[in-house]
Amino acid sequence: MALVPCQVLRAAILLSYCSILCNYKAIDMPAHQTYGGSWKFLTFIDLVIQAVFFGICVLTDLSSLLTKGNDSQEQERQLKKLISLRDWMMAVLAFPVGVFVVTMFWSIYIYDRELVYPKLLDNFIPAWLNHGMHTTVLPFVLIEMRTTHHQYPSRSCGLAAVCTFAVGYILWVCWIHHVTGVWVYPLLEHLSPGVKIIFFAAVTVIINIFYLLGEVLNNYIWDTQK
Repeated sequence: MALVPCQVLRAAILLSYCSILCNYKAIDMPAHQTYGGSWKFLTFIDLVIQAVFFGICVLTDLSSLLTKGNDSQEQERQLKKLISLRDWMMAVLAFPVGVFVVTMFWSIYIYDRELVYPKLLDNFIPAWLNHGMHTTVLPFVLIEMRTTHHQYPSRSCGLAAVCTFAVGYILWVCWIHHVTGVWVYPLLEHLSPGVKIIFFAAVTVIINIFYLLGEVLNNYIWDTQK
């Protein structure tokens, strides 16, 4: 695809995330007033990740247009750093976390929505906003992967970064329970301590699998497999 259509597409996606975040933060939900606020939910963290990522994509596109035909080596170096940051965020955060949120949410929702998204939330969150948080993330990130080739880090570094994020969030969820006595997700209330450890290990493995899936898909789309 041409640069200008891709640029407009990324800008539109960025604006949609900004709209979703603003509407979500404007909702007066009791959970927002408790310890950790919105930051205890992986869905909100993912929305911030996606917004920052597409913001970097738009900034990269603008920088590329501004430096086109410019012989400044310093500007070229800065652009390469920006591209490297964009590619790293896509590989380690935007794709694996985004796909994880969508697949895990809807899998548990179909099984028993009360375990992850109690019906009470329908009184606060409209259906379009729910899909904005838990559905459109997947097509948006796939569109980005299809329109731009992203250079993945070495597999060991990439997996280490994904594991760090996953373990960090799990520790954050456990800390919130330690402080408040309440688990962030109702599902965890029904699991014994041993099963919780297995569950946390399983979700860490799953998000690493999504990282590998993103790497394979990126290579397949852009035919860079060796």
